[in-house]
Amino acid sequence: MKPAMLALADGSVFKGTAFGATGETTGEVVFNTAMSGYQEILTDPSYRGQMVTMTYPHIGNYGMNPVDMESRKPWIAGFIVKEACRIPSSWRSRLSLGEYLESHGISGIQGIDTRALTTHLRDHGSQQGCISHLDLDPDRLVQKAREAPSIIGRDLVQEVTCSAPYGWTQSSKEWTVRQDAPPSLPDARFKVVAFDFGIKYNILRRLTDHGCEVAVVPAFTTAASVLAMNPDGIFLSNGPGDPEAVPYAVETVRKLLGQRPVFGICLGHQILGLAFGLQTYKLKFGHHGANHPVLNSETQKVEITSQNHNFAVRGAIGASGAGAGLWPTPYGAVKVSHTSLNDHAVEGLRCLDIPTFSVQYHPEASPGPHDATYLFQRFLDMMAKGRA
Repeated sequence: MKPAMLALADGSVFKGTAFGATGETTGEVVFNTAMSGYQEILTDPSYRGQMVTMTYPHIGNYGMNPVDMESRKPWIAGFIVKEACRIPSSWRSRLSLGEYLESHGISGIQGIDTRALTTHLRDHGSQQGCISHLDLDPDRLVQKAREAPSIIGRDLVQEVTCSAPYGWTQSSKEWTVRQDAPPSLPDARFKVVAFDFGIKYNILRRLTDHGCEVAVVPAFTTAASVLAMNPDGIFLSNGPGDPEAVPYAVETVRKLLGQRPVFGICLGHQILGLAFGLQTYKLKFGHHGANHPVLNSETQKVEITSQNHNFAVRGAIGASGAGAGLWPTPYGAVKVSHTSLNDHAVEGLRCLDIPTFSVQYHPEASPGPHDATYLFQRFLDMMAKGRA
């Protein structure tokens, strides 16, 4: 096995062995606490520009298959694991994890102490790193990590969005393993325009499951073009990077608010916050995993959620009224609907005067729990009321 090295911008160096494509790569190093779902993580466009560390020690057990992809290709800059399984065990597997990464030109490193790396990132924050199978000089790799471009202020959405509009018709039925006794899907009652800021396929499947005719549009689509499609609702997708780096999307959303019901997820939630006039900031090490507890302030119930984001809506600036979490905006009062129980970050927004809401996490899961599936029905209810 070939030696490999991971160097961080703060001078930390981890020695391991190479897997995936032979090469060298840079990106922001983050950690993900999910125990499985690595294939969905690899193909989530929200990871563009990042190298992912899996905290679970053994990754690749069930291999890779063409069904569980969340987008057209993997987007991560590099992959970091304790141990990569070389011989997967699943009848659905078509490639091993290492073979898949190699086929897509993605370099990985294994054999390092991922617990130590995760602890370091928790203490010192996510930072730029460099994985190399070629250059094993620690000082040079640290310098390469320091010179790697930051995701702050960088428009990564343009790198992952679709180039032209398209329709989506696939439901969860076509995605699941069992193909017998197909469930009856509701008729397509609502037309939804979904902005692709880096959208995951399972979001589109869930919208289809709920009776939506979905038209996906590129991130740079204008408000006039969207309204010309006469949708019943507008969806703002997840995506990578800094929400302040996509001012064109923020301006478009401002023009759409109050015109149709709006539902945002992850980056879409942050873009919506900026459109309302709120602020965003970069978290110390982000939320990446399938086990994040969130308090629903409206029901006082805890939801276990799947999350993947480095930025968040600031929850203190501009708060007024009965307490923190209520903001006056040009579109009416906006309240915090969900809050992280790990660090109290804002996890959901709801406008009290127009049919608009968003969440920071992923109610479609894939991977992760399904506690927040009800949010898709909430979107449908808003569209139905808008038609009445």
